[in-house]
Amino acid sequence: MKHTLFLKKPLAFFDLETTGVDPMKDRIVEISIAKALPNGDVVVKTQRINPTIPIPIETSLIHGIYDEDIKDEPPFKTVARTMAQFLDGCDLAGYNCNRFDIPLLVEEFLRANVDFDLKNRRLIDVQRIFHVMEPRTLKAAYKFYCGKELTNAHSAEADTLATFEVLEAMLVRYDGAIAADEKGNEVIIGNDVEVLNKLMLNNNVDLRGHMVYNKDGKEVVNFGKHKGTLVVDVLQKEPSFYDWILKSEFPLDTKRKLTEIKLRMFNKR
Repeated sequence: MKHTLFLKKPLAFFDLETTGVDPMKDRIVEISIAKALPNGDVVVKTQRINPTIPIPIETSLIHGIYDEDIKDEPPFKTVARTMAQFLDGCDLAGYNCNRFDIPLLVEEFLRANVDFDLKNRRLIDVQRIFHVMEPRTLKAAYKFYCGKELTNAHSAEADTLATFEVLEAMLVRYDGAIAADEKGNEVIIGNDVEVLNKLMLNNNVDLRGHMVYNKDGKEVVNFGKHKGTLVVDVLQKEPSFYDWILKSEFPLDTKRKLTEIKLRMFNKR
């Protein structure tokens, strides 16, 4: 495999599959690195990792890696030094890597007591280039889909009417196209609000996703030490959790949804 990049030092493209989306608490289950060398060669290294913690089923359904698949793989601390050596002297690149992959990778190295210094490394986030060159703003969408410049941008009426026009143009452009919802289910795009709504659905219980539905449709906590635990179990075993949520700076919607669950538990007695 060859590349056409002009490089003075190796540039390591990498991606992580993980147990979740919290760089501080989640773990790597697979890492793939494509190291582009200054001479034009590319060296690819892929390694599955035993995260030593369970992979939530919701996460496994996304990347297709289950606990059974990695039970015999080495933990990260076993391969950390070899991995660090492979990345030695490399700049780093990825997609959304600056916000997620790099912070999580650094945490894993620190947990393994391996010094992985980012000093003197250039960090190239391809998503950032994409967003800079193809801005995802209403003005850009209006230009792309409607072929017109948006005047009076950021006035409520102009933005509202432009959004209206953009949706109409989208439905013409994508009519019959196949897309995937957040769970990977296929949706055929059409001029139908019910169909479009399928693309918006997620497994959040509250709008901010502090609680989500698991594969069985049960509410589970989605943050902190109780992450992945049924909300009803937390409320039963730690009643102070409810008071803490209500007294802390959580959204009112989160408090309302938690109250609904608590009342439902009370009514079942």
